[in-house]
Amino acid sequence: MQILMTGGTGLIGTRLLSRLPEGYQVTVLTRNLAEAELALGRRASWISSFNELPSLDGYDAVINLAGEPIADKRWSNEQKQRICQSRWQITEKLVELCQTSANPPKVFLSGSAIGYYGRQGEELISEYHRSVHDEFSHQLCQRWEQIASQAQSENTRVCLLRTGIVLSRKGGALVKMLPAFRAGLGGRMGDGRQFMSWIHISDMMAAIRFLLETPDCQGPYNLTAPNPVTNQEFSETLATVLGRPCLFPMPGFALKLLFGEMSELLLYGQRVIPTRLEEAGFHFQFQHLKPALENLLQS
Repeated sequence: MQILMTGGTGLIGTRLLSRLPEGYQVTVLTRNLAEAELALGRRASWISSFNELPSLDGYDAVINLAGEPIADKRWSNEQKQRICQSRWQITEKLVELCQTSANPPKVFLSGSAIGYYGRQGEELISEYHRSVHDEFSHQLCQRWEQIASQAQSENTRVCLLRTGIVLSRKGGALVKMLPAFRAGLGGRMGDGRQFMSWIHISDMMAAIRFLLETPDCQGPYNLTAPNPVTNQEFSETLATVLGRPCLFPMPGFALKLLFGEMSELLLYGQRVIPTRLEEAGFHFQFQHLKPALENLLQS
């Protein structure tokens, strides 16, 4: 299978490149060839510009994961534009290539996030949920998905990857939390009642391969484990796995002072479940948080 990937140097893309079996040949579109080759060597071929892609003829699949990290900086107006345009512009170009290719890819997997739903309460949120909270994360993901969906045709199926918090020991949210918790200084954020919808990195990889290889799959899929937890439960479980106390909450006002509007990602959540993924026949290796954290942190 010939695959074109964007976002190949990110947390998910890097792991995916190392997990795809023989027979999968990947070309990665990246802005920094030297950095990509240094990090990933010969796991893929590399191109640095759409000028090297006159069409998508010859590619069986597109995996579109590119985008400015959403939680690395405060959300100034300029940063919001970078977050949006880094996703929208690349997706628009890929869709255009799909539409103009004589033999377009059979499948187009495009990144999204559970931020699509906006902040929610305790209600279980599946892909069939229609009530969204109209805020920045929803607007970002809604437009991103809308653009990607234009690649859908009789020749190309589109899957939208509404990804939760990816747990990995090599990057992402968990790695940022570990120093405080290992020092015994961890605790809940705000009141701790907001839900965290998480997924183990291994299940994330397996789900992407499942959607890539299952011809009947198309549309939005929640890439989250079946058992989301509150921030309080997440914090207590992480502390227990590390053998540390969970005594030092971070007040909501402090998070707002530190991160501004971006603190909403930490203080509000969604209780998201992967209904359509399980309906399609996918099985999670890590359904519960404690075994997932033990696998990542004690192995």
